[in-house]
Amino acid sequence: MSPVLHVRVGTALNCAVKKSAPLTGGCVGDVSALDLVDGRRVVVKTARKGQAATLDLEGWMLAYLATKTALPVPEVLHREPDLLVMSYIETSGGITASVEQGAADHLAHLHSITGTAFGLERDTLIGGLPQPNPETPTWISFFAEQRLLHMAQEARAVRRLPAAMVSRIETLCGKLDRWIEEPDTPGLIHGDLWTGNVLCAAGKIAGFVDPSIYYADPEIELAFATLFNTFGDAFFARYAEHRPIKPEFFEVRRDLYNLYPLLVHAKLFGGSYVDSIDSTLKKFGV
Repeated sequence: MSPVLHVRVGTALNCAVKKSAPLTGGCVGDVSALDLVDGRRVVVKTARKGQAATLDLEGWMLAYLATKTALPVPEVLHREPDLLVMSYIETSGGITASVEQGAADHLAHLHSITGTAFGLERDTLIGGLPQPNPETPTWISFFAEQRLLHMAQEARAVRRLPAAMVSRIETLCGKLDRWIEEPDTPGLIHGDLWTGNVLCAAGKIAGFVDPSIYYADPEIELAFATLFNTFGDAFFARYAEHRPIKPEFFEVRRDLYNLYPLLVHAKLFGGSYVDSIDSTLKKFGV
């Protein structure tokens, strides 16, 4: 990290920086650990050159979770569009059965926090991409318009999704009520549960990072947790002790809900993600 950034962080925290070291895992920005002269260690994320500077929004989402929920997240110490400073969370080891059980406890509690509409008071981000959150009274219309159609059009705009596939997604969106029932209430979700966003220490959950929050049908979170094998049987068994998993989630709705993160990855990377989208659409007859 450059001396100029050392000075910016030191000024923001009113404490000089002693040393810094790069950390892995930054998809949206460069991430470093900084040791301060007062003995604290902090994590600093900076926007990469040429990228949209949206780190203040990431900080807002973490602060929202810290204020309104019991989900363990890093404390936001300073945020600007191109600079985010957070508390450091010690980690060790990977996701084990006990970690999955702890995650289920935390996420079931998170999902029990309800809102008055689907969406959020402001737009958020997923993987650095804008995520619209207009507050909407019905889940099916929100999921169709603000998730599937929005991201399909975004992927089409960068030529990573064929126009014919966008048309098929439009057709699917007109039939969603065949497979999805309106949930009783909107539940708050983390929104981006891949393995890298789950921090572990000594067989327990240490924290969750890089949220993509909004109020949703929590099943979309459960689906995403399976897409990249973040969580498995131990998670779902414990989660079901807190909140029932409705029939046909695994057989039907999981694939529907995972269309959204697949579209996000198609927009970012193209390639095999487009093939996975095609397979899902065929499963639902479009």
